[in-house]
Amino acid sequence: MNTNNYDLIVIGGGSGGIAVAETAARFGKRVALIEKSRIGGTCVNNGCVPKKIMWYAANLAQAVDDARGFGIEAWRGKTDWRRLVSGREAYIDNINDYWDGYVDRSGIDRIDGHGRFVDSTTVAAGGALYSAPHIVIAIGSEPIVPPVGGAELGITSDGFFGLAEQPSRVAVIGGGYIGVELSGVLRALGSEVSLLAMEDRVLSHFDPMVGEVLAGEMQRQGIDLRTRCQVGALHSAAPGIRVEGVDGSPLGEFDRVIWAVGRKGNSSGLKLEAAGLQALPAGFIAVDDYENTAVDGIYAIGDITGKTALTPVAIAAGRRLAARLFGDQADARVDYRDIPSVVFSHPPVGVVGLTEAEARKQYGEAAVTVYQSSFTPMRHALSAEAAITAIKLVCVDAEERVAGIHLVGDGADEILQGFAVALKMGATKADFDNTVAIHPTSAEELVTMKKPRAVEADDPAEWREAS
Repeated sequence: MNTNNYDLIVIGGGSGGIAVAETAARFGKRVALIEKSRIGGTCVNNGCVPKKIMWYAANLAQAVDDARGFGIEAWRGKTDWRRLVSGREAYIDNINDYWDGYVDRSGIDRIDGHGRFVDSTTVAAGGALYSAPHIVIAIGSEPIVPPVGGAELGITSDGFFGLAEQPSRVAVIGGGYIGVELSGVLRALGSEVSLLAMEDRVLSHFDPMVGEVLAGEMQRQGIDLRTRCQVGALHSAAPGIRVEGVDGSPLGEFDRVIWAVGRKGNSSGLKLEAAGLQALPAGFIAVDDYENTAVDGIYAIGDITGKTALTPVAIAAGRRLAARLFGDQADARVDYRDIPSVVFSHPPVGVVGLTEAEARKQYGEAAVTVYQSSFTPMRHALSAEAAITAIKLVCVDAEERVAGIHLVGDGADEILQGFAVALKMGATKADFDNTVAIHPTSAEELVTMKKPRAVEADDPAEWREAS
């Protein structure tokens, strides 16, 4: 079998894979991109993009519910799920078509197939062999289905995007970002939703304020939120699914059960051992600060590394890796500190930097000052049930450098981007104070908080007080 030679081979046509491939091509290198499915990866096909479409639909549904409080006569009927899904899929198809054309126009050779290593410089795909001195693994991650009885009766987030009909009763298992996002969408669109989380609170890896405030808002919206709840088995109970706890206790019957308990590296089938590599227990591939694996000439970027699983991070890692390999930029790499992220829950969450606990551990108790505020945003001033926005600034050292920003509430997703720049540049609380506020907005609270409030972060009742 003949071998096709390239300067770079990329396994995986998601955001990171495309980024490293097209950057290398712009440096004049011969590049092959191996992808077994649609171009765009998880983000375009089963993640960010379809999720955000559903999130917008849910926001519009909530706006209709609030409209009468503002004197606008509007009533919401049943969600036309099929129409929503049809529009969403057409939108994704357009993106797929764009990326297919972009790959071609960039001079990248697209290879259809599942890539697997033959040795450290050779990959087999689609019945042919391809060789290069540089190979990038950018194959992403996949949802975890836990090893419990009847687990196959549930679906994952991938299955959620395959639903042809809206389920009436849904159990979402998992209190991480995927669980709260899907719960919020389904509830806003009219489903009865129970969220079952093993941890003490939702978004347990975030600052406690975030999880407490979001939990209160989810419950206010009618989501049955149960923490410290571990699922032991699923049983078929026509016409639905019966869920029971690890102790055999009944947790309810549902039309659909959605697993949202995390993701694992999508490395099975790569035959890493042929290249001298071994995956970590969760399927991820270990890399250093420059995305190098343990084998020279083989790199990994994006979700497969188990690092920060965000599309812009994968893109940045891909571009910087190509610049380092082919653009004479020896120090090019991603700075994984202070990366902003958003959870598209209802309401959304935006965070960047250190939590309060992380700051106190790193800098010491005396060096940390916390500013926080909660209020009803004007968007909900006339709504039947007032929503809450909460903000926390974590500042460190005598100059009160802003080391952490934590937002929960309408607009948090859009507000955070600019403030993330300020944090990354080392802005202090005085810099925030010296910035004239834009009034009336929720964002102005970030530049108008004048002194710390004595509020316990683990007391959700306190966060519901107007500041």
